[in-house]
Amino acid sequence: MEKSLEGWFSGLIGVVIFSGSLPATRAAVIDLDPLFLTLARAAIAGLIALALLVALRQPRPERRDLVPLGVVALGVVVGFPLLTAVALRHMNASASIIFTGLLPLSTATFAVLRARERPDRRFWLFAALGAMCVGSYAWSPSLRADPTGIALMIAAVIVCGLGYAEGAVLSRRLGGWQVICWALALTLPVSLGALGLATAPVWSAVGAPAWLGLGYVSLGSMLIGFMFWYRGLALGGIAAVGQLQLVQPLLALGLAALLLREPVGMDMVLVLVLVIGCVAGARHFSLRKA
Repeated sequence: MEKSLEGWFSGLIGVVIFSGSLPATRAAVIDLDPLFLTLARAAIAGLIALALLVALRQPRPERRDLVPLGVVALGVVVGFPLLTAVALRHMNASASIIFTGLLPLSTATFAVLRARERPDRRFWLFAALGAMCVGSYAWSPSLRADPTGIALMIAAVIVCGLGYAEGAVLSRRLGGWQVICWALALTLPVSLGALGLATAPVWSAVGAPAWLGLGYVSLGSMLIGFMFWYRGLALGGIAAVGQLQLVQPLLALGLAALLLREPVGMDMVLVLVLVIGCVAGARHFSLRKA
């Protein structure tokens, strides 16, 4: 019981940190190219991660861990950051935040496939209802986004759920912070090399909000948040703790409205309330494991 509560607390800290990811990304892509932003955040976080691994003398992963670490890297180091950065060229941060309501369903699905967790059947009923709420809003006229942005956000949610579940399974052997650090370290040669070949922005034209956004997604979203998140998933169960992501849209919408001055309509709030109700029900029936 203590491990479960510790897992929920650690997972909650991770979600709070992640809630600033999309608003920070939106601020950054105003002056930075999405591909450059993705490479820069991975390189910055990778250098810090490698320094931590060396300073703390962490043992190298076993050969069997390399493929799962590659999946984590593709999902959360490259896939989600790049897809959301491009998507935010087609929609504002508030609209993109709605799609994070699908993350609990995506994470739970991969928890079944990769971690062999078996939530109650009623869990899937609530999870599917929540996904339907998000889907209905995604295609409503009130969402000011073109189909490209919608498709990119859905793809981002899928690869992110896979990266979450794969990383949580690895965390049970390697440790939460070690997993994200090794994933970042493995991609560091690629991110640094590609960053050197990428077209650099006109630095004088990059404003303070973009610099702050880059700093936040590099340290908070890419590194510190995952240290808490993977530990929480490993201790409390992937499907169960994954439902904490219901808090993320509310916090992110508040940040988008406060920092980016983006409007938050009542229809958007209503969808979030419905999603929260569905995910809360899913969480109630997500505790049984095989």
